[in-house]
Amino acid sequence: MIGASQLPAFLIASIAIIIVPGPSVLFTLARGVAWGRAVAVLTVLGNSLGTLLLSMVVAVGLGPLISRSALFATTLQLAGGGYLLWLGAQAIRHRHEHARSMTDREAQRPRRGQIVRQGFTVGVLNPKSLVFFAAVFPHFVDRTRGHVTVQLLVFGAIFSVMAFFSDGTWGVVAGTARQWLAGSAGRLVTLRVIGGTVMLSLGGLIVAGALGA
Repeated sequence: MIGASQLPAFLIASIAIIIVPGPSVLFTLARGVAWGRAVAVLTVLGNSLGTLLLSMVVAVGLGPLISRSALFATTLQLAGGGYLLWLGAQAIRHRHEHARSMTDREAQRPRRGQIVRQGFTVGVLNPKSLVFFAAVFPHFVDRTRGHVTVQLLVFGAIFSVMAFFSDGTWGVVAGTARQWLAGSAGRLVTLRVIGGTVMLSLGGLIVAGALGA
């Protein structure tokens, strides 16, 4: 397994990458402000599961493939950015419909499975996490202990749990702010536009970064 000497440095590096707002954090904030705390937390759950799967894929050999193939890395980044663009466009396109449904306490949230699935997709296609797992995780591996893949899997699990609690806190804060504004359909329309704009902007930046790489 991993050694005690590896863990402190890994935790510090993980905290540094988690607290920097990236696709997962901004997506969670947009969902929390638009739909509330429960949706934000479910989004974070899906996101963390996607992050965990991504770390597992890297652990079993994706890291070397990404290092050798710039085209492959760019394709993943474009896919993640494209998905955020689609979600942002849908949020703005259906802003009035969503605002009407959010005034009804029983119908204010999308289906749970849909929320988790969308969070999962953003998490598994998160280029920030992908780069971190592929480029940084190997530095904390103690090859003298053996079981390199197992060590990488443990690092991925620890990172995913930390990300869940960190991003979940952001989601709860954003969802709480949303509750203050929930009495007005007009405000909710504005929130949907803001959330959609954030996702569009983020997706555009990711795509632009991929194309400019």
